[in-house]
Amino acid sequence: MGRLARSRKHHARRDVHRGARTRARTKDLDQIQLVDLLPEKRSQLESQPLNFDLPGLAQHYCVECAKYFESDHALKTHWKTKIHKRRCKQLREPAYTIEEAEQAAGLGRDNRRATHGTTESSMAVET
Repeated sequence: MGRLARSRKHHARRDVHRGARTRARTKDLDQIQLVDLLPEKRSQLESQPLNFDLPGLAQHYCVECAKYFESDHALKTHWKTKIHKRRCKQLREPAYTIEEAEQAAGLGRDNRRATHGTTESSMAVET
């Protein structure tokens, strides 16, 4: 007789697909740095009007994590967590610009000059 087929055939892809769903997506770091952390926008986000569709009626919002909380106590305990502290540390680093992204991809202008004669003379000196 032959071997029985395995009962689990999805190769553990379920968790990967769950993590990639758009409903769990938050704001990107550059969106928070360039827009939400501006003083006027930050004060607007921290004192929002009542919204019955959002958790805590939109009164308890963490600007750095872009997340609503049910109560003020939950927000204050969130400020002490590792998740919030890591996000604040990531936000301290400057956001990537378009020019930096193009340079990393090999596009854009390189400010270094190519000197062809120096490589040949340095090769002759070493031998």
